[in-house]
Amino acid sequence: MGRHEDAGETGQTVEDGGRPTLSRRFLIGGAGAAAAGTALGVTLGGGVASARVTTKGPEAKGPGQGRDISDATSLPSVRDIPRRSRLVDHEILELAALLRAGRVSSVELTRAYLDRIAAFNGPFETYGNNGLYNAFVRLDEAGALAAAKAADKRISACRRGGGPVPLLCGIPMGIKDSVGIKGLTAQNGSAAFAGNLALQDAVVVARLRAAGVVLLGSTICSAFSGSITGTFAGNAWNTAYVPGGSSQGSGVAPVARLAAACIGEETGGSIIMPSAANGATGIKPSLGTVSIAGVMPLSPGYDVLGPLSRSARDSALILATILGPDPVNDPQTLSAPDPFPAIPLTPRRGRRPLQGMTIGIPQTDWMNAGGSIKVGVSPQSTYGAAHLAAFNRLTGQLQSLGARVVQFPGLDMTDPSQNPYFASADVLATVDGSPVSPSAAVVNSNRYEVRFASAVADFCAGGIPSAAAVATLTGQYGRRAPGEAAASFAAADRFNGGISGAVRYEGEQRRRRLIGNYATALRDHGVDFMLVMSIGDVIGQRSGGAGFPVFRAYYQVPNALGWPMVSFPIGYAQGLAVSAQFWGPRFAEADITQAMIDYQAAFPEYHNAVPPDPAPPATARALPSFPDDGPSNDPLIGEAEVRAALR
Repeated sequence: MGRHEDAGETGQTVEDGGRPTLSRRFLIGGAGAAAAGTALGVTLGGGVASARVTTKGPEAKGPGQGRDISDATSLPSVRDIPRRSRLVDHEILELAALLRAGRVSSVELTRAYLDRIAAFNGPFETYGNNGLYNAFVRLDEAGALAAAKAADKRISACRRGGGPVPLLCGIPMGIKDSVGIKGLTAQNGSAAFAGNLALQDAVVVARLRAAGVVLLGSTICSAFSGSITGTFAGNAWNTAYVPGGSSQGSGVAPVARLAAACIGEETGGSIIMPSAANGATGIKPSLGTVSIAGVMPLSPGYDVLGPLSRSARDSALILATILGPDPVNDPQTLSAPDPFPAIPLTPRRGRRPLQGMTIGIPQTDWMNAGGSIKVGVSPQSTYGAAHLAAFNRLTGQLQSLGARVVQFPGLDMTDPSQNPYFASADVLATVDGSPVSPSAAVVNSNRYEVRFASAVADFCAGGIPSAAAVATLTGQYGRRAPGEAAASFAAADRFNGGISGAVRYEGEQRRRRLIGNYATALRDHGVDFMLVMSIGDVIGQRSGGAGFPVFRAYYQVPNALGWPMVSFPIGYAQGLAVSAQFWGPRFAEADITQAMIDYQAAFPEYHNAVPPDPAPPATARALPSFPDDGPSNDPLIGEAEVRAALR
């Protein structure tokens, strides 16, 4: 993926006809391999009825059926589009209708976002407080304007009867700093990866580019995609407050009107938490729904990519564009239904669109309040007053739309008999002097398979990073084995690669039992999907203290299960967003997204709210850099944090 292949290896092999493809080691990343662009054939995502625009090369096909994301019948009539104060306040589907009607051009729209970035983003390449939003860590202004001009030509041809174009054509978006954009560096939240240049687009980026999306640049993320609170960006509603992580900039930019939408990446909360903190509407897909080829990995087998925008319809359109099989580069996508259930883009008719749905509120969804996990009490009892009021209002609103909302036990993740994957104190083996827990048996084996440590070692040996950067990367990706004085990549490889197939199998079986137990908990109570609050009280300031005073203790469970989750705003408290989440069984994206669309159609006041613009710093000065060390997105570190909070 760039000079020294994005801290990985090219992984290219030659198949029939001499065409380069990407090996499985490379596809999930190395330490961040990007794959797509001209090296991959990319159809518009798995929700596409017919692939109208492709790039050339080995196939990364969509299923050939489902939602046609070129179908203009999903767009509102121009005369029905609500009046907005500014062009940037329109939702994506509204903008798509305006573009097709010739009421606005993509160049005009792109310039509007670029102007706001210039005014309110602050200096680029700053992994810290830059005084403003700091949603974009780097920008490709020339590339964005060129793409906008090309989109205008495609849309103009469409108006003249030249055939349909994808609905996202001409829409400006940002991409998380851990995802490859050809020609830009991918640094995963750290200057230590400076020089890690993308030679190709990630598959998701290539699918968006083929759809005519205007790529603005890279949105900032937590260091090494680690923290779920974040401090590098400023919250969209008040830059003094945490933005949620690790996809910080991707959560801030759409709400702050610096982009129409963004792509985030999640391993354990990194799409949902910034969506919740900023009041964005985000979708964390099921494992295997969207290709992760071209992502700098944290934990293969957990990592997913998904959209963050201002509305459920907009995020649904983006998901429909990027999902679909990618057999050459990400075999995980072969586990998804083909064709994938069509992702809805419009609300259902009638006053009670949720009639027949049972939404469950799990009562063993323990919350972390003040640094300790409150086991044995309902999650609602830990919510702050404003959050509880918003949650109760939401349940009433869902019932008014026809849903049956019930409290049910859920699954107690502290009980090893129900959760043999995380909660068990069992040690499955000892490798190179270190114990192997059931979850470590899975996570570390997957990391070895994608050269998680050795790929970074190759990058460090390539002469690009400074000595200080090498030390940082060794500390992050290496391991200090018992009896050794310092961390090393070799020690990490010894441990990751030393886990036997039998031990890995046992870890996987325990993970599957956890998934089965959770599915049974829903089925036994007739629950279609769940309703939770990932953040239960007003968030904290970036300058210190608890970023999330009250949050879901097991926020990583949806990723361990591989299940989808959506987040959407339901109110505001002290000038900051209050959000809720739906989550349910694997590949239930269509169901939970439809429910979210129906809710926002009936109650649009929350996702249409507009934050005030931040005031630029009064004087140019050096700004304090806040530590970005909130609860971890890494499943192994997160598991240790849960154990500590239960003591």
